[in-house]
Amino acid sequence: MASVKVWCILVLRFLLPHSYAHMDFFTSIGHMTDLINTEKDLVTSLKDYIKAEESKLEQIKKWAEKLDQLTDTATKDPEGFLGHPVNAFKLMKRLNTEWGELENLVLKDMSDGFISNMTIQRQYFPNDEDQAGAAKALLRLQDTYNLDTDTLSRGNLPGVKHKSFLTAEDCFELGKIAYTEADYYHTELWMEQALKQLDDGEVSAVDKVSILDYLSYAVYQQGDLDKAMMLTKRLLELDPEHQRANGNLKYFEYIMSKEKEANKSTTKTDSQTDKETKTKKKEPSKDYLPERQKYEMLCRGEGLKMTPRRQKKLFCRYYDGNQNPKYILAPVKQEDEWDKPRIVRFLEIISDEEIETVKELAKPRLRRATISNPITGVLETAHYRISKSAWLSGYESPVVSRINRRIQDLTGLDVSTAEELQVANYGVGGQYEPHFDFGRKDEPDAFKELGTGNRIATWLFYMSDVSAGGATVFPEVGASVWPKKGTAVFWYNLFPSGEGDYSTRHAACPVLVGNKWVSNKWIHERGQEFRRPCTLSELE
Repeated sequence: MASVKVWCILVLRFLLPHSYAHMDFFTSIGHMTDLINTEKDLVTSLKDYIKAEESKLEQIKKWAEKLDQLTDTATKDPEGFLGHPVNAFKLMKRLNTEWGELENLVLKDMSDGFISNMTIQRQYFPNDEDQAGAAKALLRLQDTYNLDTDTLSRGNLPGVKHKSFLTAEDCFELGKIAYTEADYYHTELWMEQALKQLDDGEVSAVDKVSILDYLSYAVYQQGDLDKAMMLTKRLLELDPEHQRANGNLKYFEYIMSKEKEANKSTTKTDSQTDKETKTKKKEPSKDYLPERQKYEMLCRGEGLKMTPRRQKKLFCRYYDGNQNPKYILAPVKQEDEWDKPRIVRFLEIISDEEIETVKELAKPRLRRATISNPITGVLETAHYRISKSAWLSGYESPVVSRINRRIQDLTGLDVSTAEELQVANYGVGGQYEPHFDFGRKDEPDAFKELGTGNRIATWLFYMSDVSAGGATVFPEVGASVWPKKGTAVFWYNLFPSGEGDYSTRHAACPVLVGNKWVSNKWIHERGQEFRRPCTLSELE
């Protein structure tokens, strides 16, 4: 038995590479898949433990049944029973030896193997940051895609293969995480959903008192004093001795009395004041992103529509890379996605085999994606970029080298000065909010270390289909480009003059359902002097 446990532990060590010790799991679905295998292994270990406990109980049960029958016979005629010398001997033996063995069996801890597995695997578990990150992702998806709490709770999302639902306890936890962020808008939404599910009869470990405690305060923080008082009174009906609720109720009543006095001294009537209070719409707190509304509309597919006149100028074609010898006889499919800035999509441009190779090369190296701090220039993680990325060089794999060459042949640009192929996998609600790929005038040192100039163009491979969400959007112009496995999109970030094209500000929308893999090549200015000559006009 001991050797089996040791073998199991060694297998577990082999299955869980040390490089996966905490790595921001919530930022990459690719890495989260390893957690599925971890949990499956734990379930197997738990079932083995249950079998061991059942086997132990079965032995104890058989012992008890045998002795129950024996003692029934013996107690009816003790002297006659012990008159048989064999019975006398066996009684001595049982009490002196066998009961001690039974005691050892009862005390035997069958959980050693399971606890050992748990101890080993716990170091690879997600932590509080992962749980909070996944919770915030749900809130982000809720806002971006205009989902109500009941829809999310029931798991009614487009394109889902494995439907799941949130319990009242899950909703309560989401509300608590929002509360710790002082996000009272989402606290109210999710505490109300938890309360609704309990009112509908769901059995849960969380109680209504705890929910109402959070909910009443969140509502008060948003200025709805009447509702806060109503919820606090409901809480006190359930728990009249609740200290905080009693204190809050007195405070709310005091505030209301002060407000009534103040209202009497103004020209507004109470009815007018009440009407204004009731019509005040609760919304998520305002944030730093000026184009938030436009960005989220584009993510939902509600963006600006091209006029028929502009649409007529968009074409699909067979493209030979400006008569590149490799593509004259076997041109590739190309279609226009947008006119200004010009965004083109190449279809069937990377094979499934190439995609799998790139993913396999990248997966062990995936690390939390970073952004360059515009003030310090230091690379750091950011809440508006939820993904993991890895960099692949052409010299380490013929597949990567072949992909790099393909980009050069089709764009006509020199990729020898380009950055390495970046592979990205998005996490729960994975996104990258609106940003520029090129360095602006207020960032003169953005790519100084590379010595290859600014990022002249971007090539982006889509290496997976996405069931819902995950579009690449351009808020300045209203363009939405949807992921399609095996395709790539290309656009210039700079005008031929070298000036930045600010209409290329773009974003990766949150992934609602599915797993998004992309890879991109940032091509730089150096080496393009004769391939894309500059012009005299600043915006040409």
